[in-house]
Amino acid sequence: MLSRTTALLLSLGLLGGASCNSTKSTTQTTSARPVLTTDGLRASVARFNALDKEDVINLVPNAQTADWMAAQVPLFECPDSVLQQIYYYRWWTMRKHLKQTPDGYVFTEFITPMKHAGTHNTISSALGHHLNEGRWLHDPQYVNQYTKFWLYVDSKRTAPRLHGFSGWLEDAVYELYKVQTDKAFVQEVLPALTADYRLWEKERMLPNGMFWQYDVKDAMEESISGGRKEKNVRPTINSYMYGNAKALAAMAKLTKNDTLERKYAQKAEQLRKLVNTTLWDDKSAFYKVQYEKGGLCEWREELGYIPWYFSLPPDEPKYANQWTQLTDEGGFKAPWGITTAERRAPGFRTHGSGHGCEWDGAVWPFATTQTLKGLANLLTQYKNQDGMSAQIYYDELRKYAASHQKNGEPYLGEYQDEKNGEWLKGDNPRSSYYNHSGFADLIITGLVGLKPRPDNVVEVFPLVPASKWDYFCLDQVRYHGRMLTVLWDKTGTKYNKGQGLRIFADGKEIGHADELKRVMAKL
Repeated sequence: MLSRTTALLLSLGLLGGASCNSTKSTTQTTSARPVLTTDGLRASVARFNALDKEDVINLVPNAQTADWMAAQVPLFECPDSVLQQIYYYRWWTMRKHLKQTPDGYVFTEFITPMKHAGTHNTISSALGHHLNEGRWLHDPQYVNQYTKFWLYVDSKRTAPRLHGFSGWLEDAVYELYKVQTDKAFVQEVLPALTADYRLWEKERMLPNGMFWQYDVKDAMEESISGGRKEKNVRPTINSYMYGNAKALAAMAKLTKNDTLERKYAQKAEQLRKLVNTTLWDDKSAFYKVQYEKGGLCEWREELGYIPWYFSLPPDEPKYANQWTQLTDEGGFKAPWGITTAERRAPGFRTHGSGHGCEWDGAVWPFATTQTLKGLANLLTQYKNQDGMSAQIYYDELRKYAASHQKNGEPYLGEYQDEKNGEWLKGDNPRSSYYNHSGFADLIITGLVGLKPRPDNVVEVFPLVPASKWDYFCLDQVRYHGRMLTVLWDKTGTKYNKGQGLRIFADGKEIGHADELKRVMAKL
């Protein structure tokens, strides 16, 4: 019989890789020596543990967290202590939400039980963020079982909760495939994903092909354009459904279902045209909410950047012009982050009390994650960028990282005052470690610039400003069954692997550049 300690370590994947309950892994073992040690990770975890009361314990207790993270997460090092600390802090907080249940592994959103949650205290509003973060864990069982929970377990409930909030599940599953390349998993869940899309069409699609939603069901209640009972046509759900349709077409192509591929490619293109003709305001140069009664919202909201998360806008100057509002203090720029409504709006910060949920201007990590992902797409996929730059991405990402504090110590809550960083839920226990956004994925795919792809090409496009850093390293990244390292060493003396930007797979160099720029390399 296994000892209790040994059994726990096996369940966490700390002895011999994945646990006996894991799904088949697409990863390979490698003897390549890591560039980074786990010393920085362990020092960070020790600090976080020392500050924590650990009132709630799920799968991985604090005492096991350093070992679990060392076995599961990519290592990161850079000269900016704030970005590096919060990178590990976000992994530390996310594992607090990982639960092993009779229905498989799940992630929670709130650390405390919530009345509006479903089975195992699960809530679907940040599911897309959970999968985009979790795809970088070395063991695929966590996100794979979590995905299956929503598709097969929740659907059997008397009152399923997956559609309790809008979401981009199909898109996230395809993005997961780009990291894992687990075709069998895609084939298994594709029928359930297409059924999920059809259900959204039944529940929320209008005769003209667009989707409506209540702001509260977008997890964006008390918005300037909103109304908990108003059936508005919103950039949120319509962008999500565009991304979902595009992903279903790609997964259908992967599984050689030509009929399904054509069907969803057509749906995606139709929705793309509708968003650009119906929700784009030429006068304000912004995507906006269309009221149920007709007409667009008078003011800009951060949710207007969500189309860029899915690369929906055309590559034309008039659409890129939308981004000027990001750096305008009358727009969305504020000392503590990106506001959820433009600051010049008369209704800014007037709809909520500061103790309920307000999306009329307060800074929300959920939306910040989406906007920064959209900005990264603009900077790496579009020719028209209208003054946006790697420096702006870096500045906003660092501001986001620095906002993870309360009384000078690392903290993650629900939403913040834009001027002083006060967490507007105060000391409410439910807000601690709020798992409703992403961060590690913004470091990996944005700042370092590893762009997941379905083919055997490794694409790296860093958004670290030129001359900003002399070094950085992202190490031990499970990708397409290999272990990747991406590093920048200006002098070549930090890591002794040569000067410049270098990419390694299982310890073998596969690509390099003298400057911080796009690099394409074959696995």
